[in-house]
Amino acid sequence: MFPELNSILSRTPDSFIQGDFVLVSDRQADASFLVHHFLSFYLRARCQVCFLGLVQSFNHYSAISQRMGVSLAQAKEKGQLVFLEGLNESLSVLLPEESNTGSGVMDFLRDPAVGLRSLFQFVRVSLSRSAGSEEWGPPVLLVDDLSVLLSLGVSVDAVLDFSHYCRAAVCSQLQGNMVMLVRSDGEEEDGEDEGSERLLKGLTHQCDLTLHVQGLPTGYCRDIHGQVEVCLRRQGEGLNMQKKVFQYKVHDKGASFFARGTSSAVL
Repeated sequence: MFPELNSILSRTPDSFIQGDFVLVSDRQADASFLVHHFLSFYLRARCQVCFLGLVQSFNHYSAISQRMGVSLAQAKEKGQLVFLEGLNESLSVLLPEESNTGSGVMDFLRDPAVGLRSLFQFVRVSLSRSAGSEEWGPPVLLVDDLSVLLSLGVSVDAVLDFSHYCRAAVCSQLQGNMVMLVRSDGEEEDGEDEGSERLLKGLTHQCDLTLHVQGLPTGYCRDIHGQVEVCLRRQGEGLNMQKKVFQYKVHDKGASFFARGTSSAVL
């Protein structure tokens, strides 16, 4: 969890907005450090978390969370965290003779035309059921990363439908929060990346807060890793959005954020 980012977003584990859909995106940069921030943030806030880890193993997320002072293993044992390890689930579908432990959540790998109904059902059941004997806070859905579904053959429309239904179930019905990561590695005008651009634009219209990570326009800098554009758009405000840009540097156990041009590296 990054205290400086909490200050920028005006939220803490003890005080945050419920019903928020947060979209994290990146272009020619890596925004995964923000996913780790939100994971530790909501676990510290004692929320019930459903994490769709589509690109990395549980051990990967657990090792990084451990450095940030959060134990994912303990959260799973207590029933606070439900973790879908997409890599293992995919193997259970693609190599059924090797493993019969799959839950059927990734059945769309056999036939992308069926859509993401099973994945949505997994999310809905995971966040609707009572988890253990402890009382947890609002439910939270985390996805890292949604755009990988496009490379698995799922259509943009199906992914947008999935996010829409998740938002209706988690944010509206259960008054919980969502954080989704999408990637767009191509140039904005590059027609070859049309699918990810359509997905990014569609999700931007659905969300309440966007954090867009990109590299520095001036190129590589050892002391500044990139910049984050923070855009807050509350429902009902239309095009009246609040936009701010911050530069950042990722450390071993966190990240630092500062206004453009105020880093000691450029002063």
